Amino acid sequence: MNKPKVIVICGPTASGKTALSIELAKKINGEIVSADSMQIYKDMTIGTAKPTPEEMQGIQHYLIDCISPEHRYSVAEYKKDAENAIEKILKKGKIPIVVGGTGLYVDSLIYGIEYTETKIDQNYRKELEKLVEEKGLEYVYNKAKEIDPEAVQKISKNDKKRILRILEIYKETGKTKTQQEIESRKNEVKYDYKVFAINMERQILYNRINKRVDIMIQKGLIEEVQNLLKKYKQFPTAMQGLGYKEVVQYLNKEYTKEEMIENIKMQTRRYAKRQLTWFRKNKQTIWLDGTNEIQNNINIILEEIN
Repeated sequence: MNKPKVIVICGPTASGKTALSIELAKKINGEIVSADSMQIYKDMTIGTAKPTPEEMQGIQHYLIDCISPEHRYSVAEYKKDAENAIEKILKKGKIPIVVGGTGLYVDSLIYGIEYTETKIDQNYRKELEKLVEEKGLEYVYNKAKEIDPEAVQKISKNDKKRILRILEIYKETGKTKTQQEIESRKNEVKYDYKVFAINMERQILYNRINKRVDIMIQKGLIEEVQNLLKKYKQFPTAMQGLGYKEVVQYLNKEYTKEEMIENIKMQTRRYAKRQLTWFRKNKQTIWLDGTNEIQNNINIILEEIN
């Protein structure tokens, strides 16, 4: 049986995924499923570069602006929600287009990875949090590296949430996160995923990132963070988002405004570099040049999927 086609457009932050995907959706009667781990949260608009209603141009988007920042949203939940959205789109007779830069989200779909929902052992979590406090995040990062070097390679040294998760999964299941993923990749993938990624010359991408951060500040990123802090009590994952944690540090007087802006730019450039490394590992990826005219990239996609 022919599996339904699903198009995936991934790539680093600020590479033009949104504009390309909306034009493509208009052309092929498609709808968009976000694969962005921060755009999923409500009230986090400026710092996540959510497409505005005007930018969406009437194209339906799924998994944007739908989860409270107080919720610890997992990859397992994402996979379930994304596949539900894909089914809805297919039932309408339209083409699903998965768009985003969160590598874990993209991989959960294209490789059919089943993430077993391991319960969080609150006592062990407290132990780990205490270790971070006493010995520093790098110490805990190195502990995770001893257990599962492959999983650690894929994440940032500052990604506390995912570092702790590697240790929690191992304690809960006796298997590493990598082992679990290898075992679950034997499952059959539901759809025929056609994966495209956008790249461009490094300096052009970095200039775009720097400009985007300046625009976010002008649009009111600092005020957005202040409103979030007033409205919600806790942010288990959301406030780890790029731009958000730096603004919180600025509000706590850890940085000057200029230092905060430079730090957001630097961290975002580093993140873009990690995203590119991640997507290069996906062997079926077809690369697009982000400096091309959008129509040229649409033509390449159409050739590949027909």
